[in-house]
Amino acid sequence: MTVDRIQLLRNVGQFDNVSTGAQLPFGKLTLVYAENGRGKTTLATILRSVSSGDGDLVSERHRLGSQHPPHIIFTRQGAAPHMFQNGAWSLSLPHIAVFDDAFVAENVCSGIEIEAVHRQNLHELILGSQGVQLNATLRQRIADVEQHNRALRERTDAIPASMRGTLTIDAFSALQPDPAVTAKIEEAERHLAAARAADLIQRQVAFQPLALPAFDDQGSDALLARDLPALETAAAAQVQAHFARLGSGGEGWVSQGMSRIGPASAGEDHEICPFCAQGLAASPLISQYQSYFSAGYQALKADIAAAVISINAAHAGDIPAAFERAVRAASQASEFWTRYIQGVPTIDVDTAAIGRAWNAARNAVLAAFRAKQATPLEPSQLSEEARETILAYEVVRQQIADLSASLQVTNQNIALVKERAAGANLAALNDDLQRLIQVRTRHSEPASGLCTEYLTEKQAKTATEGARDQARDALDQYRRTVFPTYQTAINDYLQRFNAGFRIGQVASVNNRGGSSANYNVVINNISVALTAQGGPSFRNTLSAGDRNTLALAFFFASLDGDAALANKIVVIDDPMTSLDEHRSLTTVHEMRQLHDRVSQMIVLSHSKPFLLGVWANSDRSSRAAIRIARQGAGSTLVAWDVTQDAITEHDRRHALVSNYIVSGGPDTERETAQALRPILEAFLRVAFPAHYPPEFLLGPFVHLCRQRVGTADQILSQGDITELEALKDYGNRFHHDSNAAWQTAVINDQELTGFCRRTLAFARR
Repeated sequence: MTVDRIQLLRNVGQFDNVSTGAQLPFGKLTLVYAENGRGKTTLATILRSVSSGDGDLVSERHRLGSQHPPHIIFTRQGAAPHMFQNGAWSLSLPHIAVFDDAFVAENVCSGIEIEAVHRQNLHELILGSQGVQLNATLRQRIADVEQHNRALRERTDAIPASMRGTLTIDAFSALQPDPAVTAKIEEAERHLAAARAADLIQRQVAFQPLALPAFDDQGSDALLARDLPALETAAAAQVQAHFARLGSGGEGWVSQGMSRIGPASAGEDHEICPFCAQGLAASPLISQYQSYFSAGYQALKADIAAAVISINAAHAGDIPAAFERAVRAASQASEFWTRYIQGVPTIDVDTAAIGRAWNAARNAVLAAFRAKQATPLEPSQLSEEARETILAYEVVRQQIADLSASLQVTNQNIALVKERAAGANLAALNDDLQRLIQVRTRHSEPASGLCTEYLTEKQAKTATEGARDQARDALDQYRRTVFPTYQTAINDYLQRFNAGFRIGQVASVNNRGGSSANYNVVINNISVALTAQGGPSFRNTLSAGDRNTLALAFFFASLDGDAALANKIVVIDDPMTSLDEHRSLTTVHEMRQLHDRVSQMIVLSHSKPFLLGVWANSDRSSRAAIRIARQGAGSTLVAWDVTQDAITEHDRRHALVSNYIVSGGPDTERETAQALRPILEAFLRVAFPAHYPPEFLLGPFVHLCRQRVGTADQILSQGDITELEALKDYGNRFHHDSNAAWQTAVINDQELTGFCRRTLAFARR
């Protein structure tokens, strides 16, 4: 399928808005003529862009000063239109092959320099579609490996030395997980800390026992329940009834009073009342009081008082303060040893709460005994409230006991720590700790995820390297047959182009970036390297024409090796740049040959003779010609009348004179008169090239002819000389070199017509 026509060409290069002119049809052979700078390269670039699908090639040529982006539409026979809009093509057209400056710059050289990219592109050019696919696969695999390398560097940088310590990234990633690593780190930190504080540890004492005194609730109940078993029940009842009538404290009051009964007065046998000084002999209660407040009673009161003293001694005074001091000491010791020993009991003792429970229990027991002191013979027991306070106190007392027991167990570990600290190796302990920290860091976030990404990327790189090696083997096998064939084809074209050099040692080279082609230039059977520090090389042995010829040979040879050549649209932009005349003729011939083998050929040039040479003898039914013409400040497309441009100035002058003989007229008479002398000069240069060389004048030629009349070297007969001189004299009247008033010389129609006939007749001899 060929390009049918350009439907729209807007805002690109020199083209502002080409729509009407863009409807010109393309043929199997389409010639595009334009002066330099009018837009040939833009059209070639558009075709290169749609071939590769690279929209940047068009976007880069956005028309200067245009507010809108490039917009292009061109159609193909039997296919959907190809539209460029918003920086991209709707459809690509990969079977277009373009020869232009970009082809030379990509595949041969930039200016006079051959760089690595030129060799890589030439490598693809030599390989052809099948080899390009193999090479593309290899380059993709190489690019994938490089991408893996970049990713691995990023993954490595993401795990800095501050995270992995002195380990390499691979060693760090290889660390195996340890479920108990946290506990091991804590233990290692304690061991290291203990080793660093060995002297302080040796001076630190172990835990001292902690204890709270207990309340003997059973003993208290037994004492509170005691009475006087020998006291008669009836007497006790009467006394106690009397105490009740006395009210609160009655028993105590009476007890104290019994100790104050005085001796009887003179003449009396009984004691007297200490209050009223009357005798008490008649009182029945006195004897009962004496039984009630017996020695047993006094012993009971003494036991009760002793119990109160015992309770205060065990639970009051300095005892609570001493307990608080012991707790503080234990807390300080715990804080110290926690740095070096795991599982040191936490001293979380609320001494204030304990004090409150302690005081509550003590006060409840003391209150019971004080009540007993008031009524010693009245049996009692601890109240439920008192028992609850004792039970609450017993709970915290047991907690203290348990804490003290665990502290005593910790003392065994303290002894071990002191022993280890005395002979510890600080460097070894520090290394062990750092290793454990690295293990924990390795298997903690973010290191765990980062290492997983690194290892995954590394595995992927290994797999990709295997695929790369396979792709390289496949490409190497293919290149062994392709490169020698391509070298032969290039040299064949160079010979046809009459180039004075050949290329040799065309071979592929594997490198880090993929593959590239290498070759050398052979001049006079001497190999010249592509690059050299000094001496002959590509840059100083090949002229601009040679380099362009080499590029054309590369291009034609690559087309020869294309199995899909018949479906190709070949675009050739100004191949005449820097070409000598003898090479341009060969180029025209090769292009004619190529035209018959491809689907379509589009040729762009600023050289009319070159395009006319391509146009000549081509199939009239399938050819088209377009001219890029100036339109205001830009360019447009117009039809090009190749036939008209094929007519030479001599042809036009001859036709002008012939028409004047037939039709005459003042409109063309001066132009006709001015054409007579150039017609004669053109005839003489063709008829007598040895005697009328370029830039030779008509007068000297006539003079030379006169000198040779009648000799072996005679040029013209005398009659011809006479006629030529007459024609010369008439023509000089209208020539600027021989007549200053040539533009105003009077013209006689009959005279001019006669000289026109005579001039054409002389030119036919």
